[in-house]
Amino acid sequence: MSYVFHPPAPVSVPVLGRTERFPVHRIYCVGRNYEAHAREMGFTGREPPFFFLKPADALVVVDGRMPTLVPYPSLTDDLHHEIECVVAIGRGGRDIAATEAAQHIFGYAVGIDLTRRDLQASMKQQGRPWCIGKAFDHSAPIGPITELSQAGDLSQAGIWLKVNGSDRQRSDLGQLIWSVGEVIEHLSRAWELQPGDLIYTGTPEGVGSLVRGDLVTGGVQGLVDISLKIG
Repeated sequence: MSYVFHPPAPVSVPVLGRTERFPVHRIYCVGRNYEAHAREMGFTGREPPFFFLKPADALVVVDGRMPTLVPYPSLTDDLHHEIECVVAIGRGGRDIAATEAAQHIFGYAVGIDLTRRDLQASMKQQGRPWCIGKAFDHSAPIGPITELSQAGDLSQAGIWLKVNGSDRQRSDLGQLIWSVGEVIEHLSRAWELQPGDLIYTGTPEGVGSLVRGDLVTGGVQGLVDISLKIG
């Protein structure tokens, strides 16, 4: 098959302990999936889950051994960090029951949903889509994927993020409003999930601004930590 220009290389994420990489199809993100974070954003209650997407090439693969440079994005003066546990889908499907969701999970990783908060807020006020606040270049740092069999039980795993060594976010996955299984159930009603899909499952309270030069470290208990520097 020939193309009018050379197609870009597939987006992929390394898998802990394997030479094969995880090819990425889509990136789904869950909004306001921790109660305390929902409150700090001005919302309360267990509202139905809602989702937004990021392009696959928004990923920045972070090497846990040393900080990975992530450029400060254009058009914003209020870049925010949101630490998240990321689910990697290994088997697709539609209308997946929450009780069967684990059969579709390949593994987990640590991710950060970077947000141009000022642009997101402006779009919200105007009733317009806020892709510009979420789906920009380099907005989805992610660490290596740990396979499901090696990750262990993450239902109560700690999740944390530090900026320049100081705590910003600290919670545990037991505080998710919608569990991973429930998220997969809801998502698979709206879209047919595919192998290679990534799901950023939401962030706890403590989101805040980043500036150039900040060193950001984060992790989920049982997974590979990530470290990045805002450039």
